[in-house]
Amino acid sequence: MLIRSVAALALAFAIAGCAEKAPYAPDDVVQAATFVAEGPPSVTLFTVINNRSGAGAHSGLMINASQRVMFDPAGSWYHPRLPERNDVHFGLTDRMIAYYVDYHARETFRVVQQTVPVSPEVAERVLNNALAYGAVPPAQCTNSISRVLSDVPGFESLGSTWFPKQLSKDFALLPGVTEVVTTDADADDNHGVLLQQQAETVTE
Repeated sequence: MLIRSVAALALAFAIAGCAEKAPYAPDDVVQAATFVAEGPPSVTLFTVINNRSGAGAHSGLMINASQRVMFDPAGSWYHPRLPERNDVHFGLTDRMIAYYVDYHARETFRVVQQTVPVSPEVAERVLNNALAYGAVPPAQCTNSISRVLSDVPGFESLGSTWFPKQLSKDFALLPGVTEVVTTDADADDNHGVLLQQQAETVTE
């Protein structure tokens, strides 16, 4: 019964937005795409939640350090303007963040965005951990994020978990955290959203 439950959980995560891939952009492409965001260093957890069942479906981690990136482990979202190494997307402008949220938020899913301010040193450590983690297999999105944060000062209370909602609940208890919830009435099939995002002219 336990094996069957774990298999069902893995399948649910894969369907919801976790898909294995391992691109590795060259140095010059990554350097050209580097985006330094305004504002203080921070770490933002994105949690995709099923509106019907209330279950967590996917986790992503935005890191605003010496550059701003998205660690989207085993995620299915991508944009041709953003070079990627394993599961780290580089060049994360405000427009690209909006694209990321819009892709995941639809009639059956909402997106919880939780941000905590950190020191430059802490932000850089999270960034380095994400870059060093490597490609994430299907259904391990949340577990990989909890492991990336596990040895970082200020995040010790999170522990290790496979469940997006549990990580979100623990993240909500961190000092100084702020939260934004995004809902959308878009149809459940979000493939068209991805195609539209990639076709738009981006001026940033």
